[in-house]
Amino acid sequence: MVTMKEVAQLAGVSITTVSHVINETRAVAGATRDRVLQAIEETGYTGDAIARSLVTGGTKSLGLAVSLVSHPYFAELIAAIEAEATRAGYSLVLIDTRGEAESEQAAVRMLRSRRVDGVLLTPTAGSAALPELRRLGVPTVLVDRLTVAQDTDQVGPENVQTTSTLVRHLAELGHRRIGMVTGTPGLATTDERVLGYRLGLGRAGLAWDESLVAGSVEPLLGRVTGVVVGDHQVLANVVRTTRASGVRLGTDLALVAYDEVEWAELVDPPLTTMAQPVEEIGRTAVRLLLDRIEDPTRAPQTIRLVPELRHRLSCGCH
Repeated sequence: MVTMKEVAQLAGVSITTVSHVINETRAVAGATRDRVLQAIEETGYTGDAIARSLVTGGTKSLGLAVSLVSHPYFAELIAAIEAEATRAGYSLVLIDTRGEAESEQAAVRMLRSRRVDGVLLTPTAGSAALPELRRLGVPTVLVDRLTVAQDTDQVGPENVQTTSTLVRHLAELGHRRIGMVTGTPGLATTDERVLGYRLGLGRAGLAWDESLVAGSVEPLLGRVTGVVVGDHQVLANVVRTTRASGVRLGTDLALVAYDEVEWAELVDPPLTTMAQPVEEIGRTAVRLLLDRIEDPTRAPQTIRLVPELRHRLSCGCH
């Protein structure tokens, strides 16, 4: 188990200086502080609390590090995770990553200092926390945003084939110029859904045109007759922008979207969406983590759960 003394030796400073950096009890020169933080990262030091947990055998708690954006998807996901953890006799410690790599790493270290028995993580773009968790052997399950390297337990929605299905639906309605408004750049979910969009074009016999993939709908207006929206975070802006531009969804522009939103049936026309099985994702993530805690040597699992097409009128069907 790494001690504060070892951190101090690696950083070339005193134990007192390490303590001041960790507890922020005194200002420390920038270069010195950086050396201490680098030493903490290299050693995986989290303080004495985690050492005590090895003696007591765990805390019967699970950590969840997720970006607490104001969207029902995440609220529903958290509720499902907490319910499943409670059923198994575990409490849940929730920390907001704010969708930023640096905050995510701090959140994960906070969870480890709280001696959680395992971590559920929705990784940010450029996540540094995941390599650290792997290196330290912390039981971990990735939720929603998965990695290509299947060396960690992970559960999330199927993105490629389902996005291809959305494209095919528009193509079957006669659309030949279909664009895509993507989600947050750098996320695995965004990359997979763009891949699905491209796959759908190929299956429909339509040419790939990179200029028809954009981060907002404005560059696509007047150039496409149908659009696939990559996730809930950009969907509201697409609806707002088309309305302000006088573009009638379902008539002037067919729209289908990945991710269900609670207001999908409240707009005119109601939105055709691909709804993720959020509760099942949350329950499965907890079960995977408990299995990993019980048997750290078992082979990692990747579980993809298939979303449901909720067919409404924004796609132009009547």
